[in-house]
Amino acid sequence: MRGWWQDLTDLVLPAECAGCGRPRTVLCPECRAVLSGAAPRRVRPVPEPTGLPAVHAAAWYEDEVRAVLLAHKERGALSLARPLGAALAGAVRAGLPRPVASGLGPDRPVLLVPVPSGRGVVRARGHDPARRIALAAAGELRRGGTPVRVVSVLRQRRPVADQAGLNSRQRQRNLSGALSVVRGGAGLLRGGTVVLVDDLMTTGASLAEAARAVREALDGAEGVAGSGYRDVMTAVYAGVSRERTGEQMTGGTEGSTGGRGVAPGMSASNTAGDVVCAAVVAASPDAFAINRN
Repeated sequence: MRGWWQDLTDLVLPAECAGCGRPRTVLCPECRAVLSGAAPRRVRPVPEPTGLPAVHAAAWYEDEVRAVLLAHKERGALSLARPLGAALAGAVRAGLPRPVASGLGPDRPVLLVPVPSGRGVVRARGHDPARRIALAAAGELRRGGTPVRVVSVLRQRRPVADQAGLNSRQRQRNLSGALSVVRGGAGLLRGGTVVLVDDLMTTGASLAEAARAVREALDGAEGVAGSGYRDVMTAVYAGVSRERTGEQMTGGTEGSTGGRGVAPGMSASNTAGDVVCAAVVAASPDAFAINRN
């Protein structure tokens, strides 16, 4: 109900730019350029959590970008999902290894898997920000010719504390073992390039935990199904009906493997559960320091 009402008010009430406050526009050209005008870049938090794959981000998490993400996430500015999705789509494209991208087709689509929020958080906000942005990114990628589906197979299997105020080590302890792939979810990941998506990376703890859960599910499926999963290449990355976007989910959903061609950030082991890369809309400015080396 809240999402429907927000969509209606976005149409009939005067808007102001979520980034800078300029009147009569949801997102002004200048703030849109800050969000997605630059090429996505490789980022890395310090310290780097165990299991975190290579991550690409579209923008620095500061000033206008921070304001836009918070407006979408916390204040229900749902009309921002499309520009945020466009930025995320750029990060997904930047992170896809070339051997994967060149081999995409109807039989090997990109599968976007949102990092989930808890049910209580989703109820309080009235929407799931990461899932909504993933759906918008899927539309952007599809318009560019990339076969893609949103597959919401991750969920929180236990409550976690509020992450605000926690340092990197505390966040890792807080999230350790918190995510899992729903029953039957590993089957939905078979035969595609899996991309875990989120809106923001700060310490990298959420992405590392999501990567662990995906690896564990695919390793388990490998043990049951045998070599069928060895051809699944998994990339981990940071509005709209399921029918229109091709989203696939399983019952209680809230919420890798190495390839034969190896790109930077990829594993050459060719075993199930090798996560090759990741992408988000934004990352903390310090995480961009990797590019200075």
